[in-house]
Amino acid sequence: MRLTFLGTGTSFGVPQVGCDCDTCRSDDPRDRRTRCAVVIETPGGTRLLVDTPPELRLQLVAAGIRDVDAVLYTHEHADHLHGIDDLRAFTVRRAAPLPLYGDAPTLAAITARFGYITDPARRPLPGTSKPEGVLVEIAAGVPFTVGDAEVLPIAVPHGPVTVLGFRVGPLAYVTDAQHLPEAAFEALAGVELLVLNGLRHRPHPTHLSIADAVAAARRIGAARTYLTHLTHETAHAPLAAELPAGIAPAHDGLVLECAVPASPRRPSP
Repeated sequence: MRLTFLGTGTSFGVPQVGCDCDTCRSDDPRDRRTRCAVVIETPGGTRLLVDTPPELRLQLVAAGIRDVDAVLYTHEHADHLHGIDDLRAFTVRRAAPLPLYGDAPTLAAITARFGYITDPARRPLPGTSKPEGVLVEIAAGVPFTVGDAEVLPIAVPHGPVTVLGFRVGPLAYVTDAQHLPEAAFEALAGVELLVLNGLRHRPHPTHLSIADAVAAARRIGAARTYLTHLTHETAHAPLAAELPAGIAPAHDGLVLECAVPASPRRPSP
């Protein structure tokens, strides 16, 4: 299984507009963080895009992602949704609309803000195109399947709203969590590769701090944990140096491989 980080930054991105801090002026390419998204690819070749941030086109080109089978949405905030029009690059080559998976509030937001994408009656003018998507409602704790990927949505609080993390086999991706409830810890038990948001060192009312993320990662016990949704308050190299073994900051363009355990062989009759 493969995980590609398209973007690892907070809603401001890094460098932040108008900022002259050391991280924003850094020459380290790992300190250039676009808004959060990942692609998960299964051994059978199913590709799942998680979120559509504003830089999506540039992220997909940089990562060499040519197609996806579905989009999974964590929530409806602009930094996770408002690159949705860039899905047109995929849908113009598809025979059917691209499935867009999300909970009820997220799908309602897509319909309200981007209804032209999911309304089959709103056809583009001859010679033009538009993204073509079909909404698929999902709920926390209820697995669903896309190709050979079984996906488990996991509810986590993000201030006053609830967002979804996703577990696909031995891999889990959780961003924008303020804390992890007990049900989330149970759903994440046994993962080998874990991605958690770790906004900054200082506490925040809607996001895990770095210390919070480290504590959650230690409790979950994944072999490898990567922090995402990072601000300009932490540069990559110093953060990597201070984190404990097995926990590291992610960066845009990072590609990780994760072995999928073989299914137990059934005894012969």
